Amino acid sequence: MAHSDLDQAAKAILTENDQGGYTIPTKGLYPYQWNWDSVFVALGFAEFDQDRAWQEIEMLFQGQWRDGMVPHILFRKDDPSYFPGPGVWGTDGGPIPSSGHSQPPVAASVVHSLVEADRTGKALERAKALLPKLMAWHRWYLAYRDPKNLGVIAVIHPWESGRDNLPDWDEALRAVEVKDIGPYERKDTSHVDPAMRPHKEDYDRYLSIVAACRKVGWDPEKVAETCPFFVADPGVTFIFLRANRDLLALAEKLGMSAEADEIRGWIAAMEKGSRTLWNDEVKAHVAFDERRGKQTDGISSASFLALYAGLHDPQTLGALQAHFDRIAERVEYLMPSYDPDHRSYEPLRYWRGPVWAMINYMIAKGFAEAGDAVRAERLRADTARLIETGGFAEYFSPETGAGAGGGSFSWTSAIWLTWASPSHAEQAA
Repeated sequence: MAHSDLDQAAKAILTENDQGGYTIPTKGLYPYQWNWDSVFVALGFAEFDQDRAWQEIEMLFQGQWRDGMVPHILFRKDDPSYFPGPGVWGTDGGPIPSSGHSQPPVAASVVHSLVEADRTGKALERAKALLPKLMAWHRWYLAYRDPKNLGVIAVIHPWESGRDNLPDWDEALRAVEVKDIGPYERKDTSHVDPAMRPHKEDYDRYLSIVAACRKVGWDPEKVAETCPFFVADPGVTFIFLRANRDLLALAEKLGMSAEADEIRGWIAAMEKGSRTLWNDEVKAHVAFDERRGKQTDGISSASFLALYAGLHDPQTLGALQAHFDRIAERVEYLMPSYDPDHRSYEPLRYWRGPVWAMINYMIAKGFAEAGDAVRAERLRADTARLIETGGFAEYFSPETGAGAGGGSFSWTSAIWLTWASPSHAEQAA
């Protein structure tokens, strides 16, 4: 298919998945509004309808909880094709039925991108309306996902990381006691090959964590104290650090000096705290199980987000360039979600190996900003080849390029339009 035809196909997917101001990831498998999906989708809409891009983010924040949290799922309608639905979560923290935890906070970074690329003359006004909500969400993260002020962000559930069955969660997840769950029927494996999804024993523990949090009424302080799973995640940490830098740029542009000073303090603490995640044997930032005081031993695609977060020191950059080149010799397409040399790597099982387009976008942005245009372009070209080969799939095999998971996927379409498409690259040149 010609690039121009793929451009039109990507636009059509976003339009078809549009539910009237918010976008579902894909029909069937994910019938609701997902947090970071929606935010990435806004980048795609911005290529042809900037007002619609802003609407996507504004509608996401309609579901913000009273304590500042923005949930990972907004259940805007009842759809029995999805499990676990609102009845399983049992939350009442916000105006829209929702899940009980959050997801990687990319919103401030995308809002900043929309302001920088504005063609409407109204972007700053819309950013100004969102800034207090973004500040509240970021304060929530610092209060309840870094209660010990370590300068890193923990997740209370693998789903909160956005990377559900990542090998980094395996050991911490095995320590979760399976209890307080009744019989249940998964719906994801009726839409997708079970070999591409998490195992049942993972799901049992996922639901046990939800039950434990529901037992304390989703009170964020009690959840942080008692949740059986509390793991500092380089993915959320680095996305949050980057989001703080972009939020600072917005606050400065809007003349909000008090907010800017507050954000500078957050950034300084996180730049220092990120060292907690550095594993000197692995030569990368890894996850850290705060309940057990133990680091993981594998490199995930999130390890490469250190550059996206602005950590461009020679040690970090050099180590990531070396890992990049090593992994590039092992697979046909970059960047696998987990190190192909690690014992837990699986090329088609969700987050244990497959390539995800939006992660490649962030990694490439980090390499480009660190002055490494060659590796940034390799990621863009690989992402384009994957989509040309495997279509607008949820994720892809790093070995064959085959598309996997859900099809006609919104954020894959958005990343094509905003970055991967050769048409976009030619316009940006």
